Amino acid sequence: MLPAEFLALNRTAADYPRSKTVAQLFAEEVGKSPDAVALIAGSVQLTYRELSARSDKIASYLQKLGVNPDTLVGVATERSEYMLIAILAVLKAGGAYVPLDPDYPEARISSMVEDSGLSLILSTTDSQSKLPATSARVIALDQAIVELPSSSFQPASSAATSSNLAYVIYTSGSTGKPKGVMIEHRNVINFFTAMDRLIGNAPGVWLAITSMAFDISVLELLWTLTRGFAVVLHRGNDPHSVAREIREFGVTHFQSTPSLARILVMDSDVLASLAGLKVLLLGGEALPASLVAQIRTVFSGDLYNMYGPTETTIWSSAYHIAEFNGSVPIGVPIANNFLYILDENLKPVSGGEAGALYIGGEGVVRGYLGKPELTAQRFLTDPFSSSGRMYWTGDVARLLPTGNIDFLGRMDHQVKIRGFRIELGEIEAVLEELPEVHQAVVVAREERAADTRLVAYIVLSSGLSADSASLRSHLRNKLPVFMVPAQFVFIDSLPLTANGKIDRNALPAASPEIESSMPAAVAQTTELEAALIEVFADALGVRQIPLTANFFDLGAHSLLIAEVHSRLQEKLAREISLVDLFEFPTVASLARHLGGAEYSIPAPFSARAQRRREARSARGD
Repeated sequence: MLPAEFLALNRTAADYPRSKTVAQLFAEEVGKSPDAVALIAGSVQLTYRELSARSDKIASYLQKLGVNPDTLVGVATERSEYMLIAILAVLKAGGAYVPLDPDYPEARISSMVEDSGLSLILSTTDSQSKLPATSARVIALDQAIVELPSSSFQPASSAATSSNLAYVIYTSGSTGKPKGVMIEHRNVINFFTAMDRLIGNAPGVWLAITSMAFDISVLELLWTLTRGFAVVLHRGNDPHSVAREIREFGVTHFQSTPSLARILVMDSDVLASLAGLKVLLLGGEALPASLVAQIRTVFSGDLYNMYGPTETTIWSSAYHIAEFNGSVPIGVPIANNFLYILDENLKPVSGGEAGALYIGGEGVVRGYLGKPELTAQRFLTDPFSSSGRMYWTGDVARLLPTGNIDFLGRMDHQVKIRGFRIELGEIEAVLEELPEVHQAVVVAREERAADTRLVAYIVLSSGLSADSASLRSHLRNKLPVFMVPAQFVFIDSLPLTANGKIDRNALPAASPEIESSMPAAVAQTTELEAALIEVFADALGVRQIPLTANFFDLGAHSLLIAEVHSRLQEKLAREISLVDLFEFPTVASLARHLGGAEYSIPAPFSARAQRRREARSARGD
């Protein structure tokens, strides 16, 4: 029996169209507003009628190829109209889509294709060149839409029901391989109803910025299209493009991870543009109070802190940040979701006590694809519901006197970095594939406020050697870039607790110095090189950067590069393409590209740079 405070917390009952599918809800919206704008993707703009017709053509073709309920179809496209056409086509045909990010390493994509048993992948001419060799049939949508006969326009009525799969999305796995989470239509439809109740469903304009491989994209791409929104598919690569799109298209709704939001609001133009929004959702990782305070200087609309794992369908709880008082809990469960804080015997803890967070209700998904044992471990019978299951999140939480849930951290070795869920064991397993690596332990360390980085501790095999560069190369061939550690620390042995387990708390601090394997620093020959070193060193939290050292080998990532990009444009008083920072990832190459010795630094920057150097020297940094 639940205590009174948990009974009050979980009064979330709400009616929802439990017999519908996502495709049916989209069809209903097409009928209501066929000529309304559904999608804006670069120079392409499609109405609901046009988007439906193009996806119908592909859906009919998929049915002819044998796509039925619970048939999995891969979607591997760039961020274009074809991404939405593919997703809708799979759902209309009755199948379930599996997002495959074309920018992932080939080994990662191959693992997901093999694990899910895909026989069909929808792609485009551009994206299919990035895919690994596979026995699955790869269809280029841009060609198929033109070549398929017009008689293929209308798909047959799908046999899919609310209990069939809508999508399978892969998350990091502790065994060294990603695991597929199976989400049914009923889970998604209930989530849609919960969003209606939370933020309202009056049509607006949503700037969709999230990768389709991240489950919160379902809110941006599908809830919106079943509610009459115009979806602006963000394809820019710098903060200014976000500000421009918010203003140009009159964006009303936006969703972001706190890490990305922190980078974006460093740009004054982006921060000012938030004033035009009505709803801003932040989630996917802990939300710093300082970020909320910064956003609230310009944004007076509805601001929410969102929480939820993929296994309980996108978001499971929300906290409406109305009067900000410096505390940001994860709030209360959304419609038909339940939150329990339990002890080791699955008994509710007393109010205010810390315990393990479990989630029950309509958001709990089918389980892990092809992993019945793991499913049984994480999805348990809900002892507080007559017919349901609950999911063990691995998170620690407590119930506050206000009736909100406060997130306290993790119980296991899973971390969230820049919104990505990472099982540290997966990185360790890939490292230990190498014969040179005897043992590997990966931890997440917060080097600076709101900048958490992965650090790998390596014990080499006797008589063998390896360096950071070779380990990074191996990981980049196997894992997405956000899972590659920023630093590698080589130690003789791993510290152990009294009972023989690895003592992660006793691991030595990772030195912020440039590693010995990095190229040696060379004499600075230009003022521009010195300026670039100043900006990058400050952002990376190091004392120096050799001219030929790769920024990404020093711990840079896409969000940090965006931050550096904004700083460089301000400090150098010139426009710089963000792409240049990826194409020229060393001080030497970037300086040559930007003008080398022929470019002089504006005096205000030179003075500020000198003051910052002096301040760091005084601190002993």
